[in-house]
Amino acid sequence: MSKAFTREPSGEEDDDDAGLPPVPAGGKNYITPQGYARMRTELLALIDDERPKVVDIVHWAASNGDRSENGDYIYGKKRLREIDRRIRFLTKRLELASVTDPAVHFGSDQVFFGATVTYEDQAGKRNTITILGIDEADSLSGQVSWVSPIARALLKSSVGDVVRLQTPAGVQDIEVIQVSYPEPAAE
Repeated sequence: MSKAFTREPSGEEDDDDAGLPPVPAGGKNYITPQGYARMRTELLALIDDERPKVVDIVHWAASNGDRSENGDYIYGKKRLREIDRRIRFLTKRLELASVTDPAVHFGSDQVFFGATVTYEDQAGKRNTITILGIDEADSLSGQVSWVSPIARALLKSSVGDVVRLQTPAGVQDIEVIQVSYPEPAAE
């Protein structure tokens, strides 16, 4: 077979979800209204602003002649692929999104999606986490995905409950100290 008809790896993955957290089995992708709005804003900005600008740059660069050594053209095409990949990813995730407002649980002492939970481990160390959606959780800000082991252990527990958390170091008991939710928006 001629080499012209074979596909060699280019070093770039065509998989839209490469390196990103998978949506759990069953297809639910819980997300807060704020997280949904951020993702939708990013999607619309890519479609309405950034992609047309890059298309214009690529068109201009292509009109300059030789494309093999044209940095604007090469970079523009690469950036266009990145933008299209991100648009496909955001579109898929927003289609699967199940918007859940944590404010409906305001005042509750039971842990559900969107809760900010303070817990104490066996060593007496207190930690505070917020349980959010897969696409909006930021571990550096104390936010964890609702499918993470700590969130799974805490879900449906109440203040004062001791739950068992499976860690790489073994099973650990943690006590729920405080549960809070954002206040409902005034209408």
